[in-house]
Amino acid sequence: MSFFDDGEDTAPRPSTRAPRSAAGASGTPRRPRPRRPSRAGGPSGYDQHTLMVRRRVAAGVAVVLLILIVLLINGCLKSQKTQGLKDYNHQTGEIVQESETQVAKPLFTALAGAAGKSALNVETQVDQLRVEAQKQAQRAKELKVPSEMSGAQRYLLSTMNFRAEGLDKIAAQLPAALSGQNKNAISKIAGSMQTFLASDVIYSQRVAPLIQETLSSDGVHEATRASRFLPNIGWLETATVEQRLTGQGGSGSQSAVAPGTHGSALVGVAVGTNSLQPEPTLNHVAGGSNPTFTVTVENTGSNPETNVKVNVTVTAAGKELKGTHAINQTQPGSKANVEIPVAGVPLGVAAKVQVEVVAVPGETNTENNNNTYLALFGE
Repeated sequence: MSFFDDGEDTAPRPSTRAPRSAAGASGTPRRPRPRRPSRAGGPSGYDQHTLMVRRRVAAGVAVVLLILIVLLINGCLKSQKTQGLKDYNHQTGEIVQESETQVAKPLFTALAGAAGKSALNVETQVDQLRVEAQKQAQRAKELKVPSEMSGAQRYLLSTMNFRAEGLDKIAAQLPAALSGQNKNAISKIAGSMQTFLASDVIYSQRVAPLIQETLSSDGVHEATRASRFLPNIGWLETATVEQRLTGQGGSGSQSAVAPGTHGSALVGVAVGTNSLQPEPTLNHVAGGSNPTFTVTVENTGSNPETNVKVNVTVTAAGKELKGTHAINQTQPGSKANVEIPVAGVPLGVAAKVQVEVVAVPGETNTENNNNTYLALFGE
């Protein structure tokens, strides 16, 4: 017996590990565990179809939202464009209205009554009006102009620049003209009045029509203000300017004027049975290219007047056609007619008809002496 066998149990100790299963021990392959069932919404055929439908619905909603956003943006842009056109029309109207009320009317009132005023006061007033005309021209230049109104803007600037230029020239010649001794200065003032007439023609034939055309093409229906700076074409004649500035020359001298009020008013103009309406109305006149204008004049003073001159000027297709006639005598408060033929008027084109009753000696208010008519002459 061995020494180590003495009193000790030499049997093998049991293992602390769990015994392998019989199948494992024998080497038999394990069975695969069963798969868990797929969750709802997984990649099964039914759930995949639902997912695709939802995606298509979402895409459709996104497209609709995109279209609505585009339409909203376009609507805002359209509204902004329309408002810009309206603003330009309104601002242009304000400028030309101020040109008439704040410059033209005070200017011609001062010039027509210059004979009875201090020459220095008249010169100072005209110089102030010259500065105001320049400010108005600058305002026109600084307007926010929609691209569609660029053509109208160019002509508007010409209009306002002509008015400012005319004031500059008149102010420069006025001291010499008011002295009554410088016929050349008076002639230059009469020539400078042409710039005012040019401004009126440009505005009526270019600015206003272009603004109206642009507004109409954008579906905006609102009026464009008319504008006339030169009150009557008598200011284009040297003799008339001399008489109005100095009370001398023209139809007679200031000393020959009878006491009381003097004046004439243009009551109406007709061609045949067509009574013309002042601008901006377009009158359709039949009768051919040699119309006869019947002008009605009223004596608005307290004295009889003799040799009352009436002028008719027709401007059409680049031509300026004139006719004139004198009424032998008018009585206070009475009306008289005079017929004035004008030959060679172009047919089928817009024409501008200017009618003026020339101021009589002693007449200071000439606002009612003239008017302008737009007409289309036909057979």
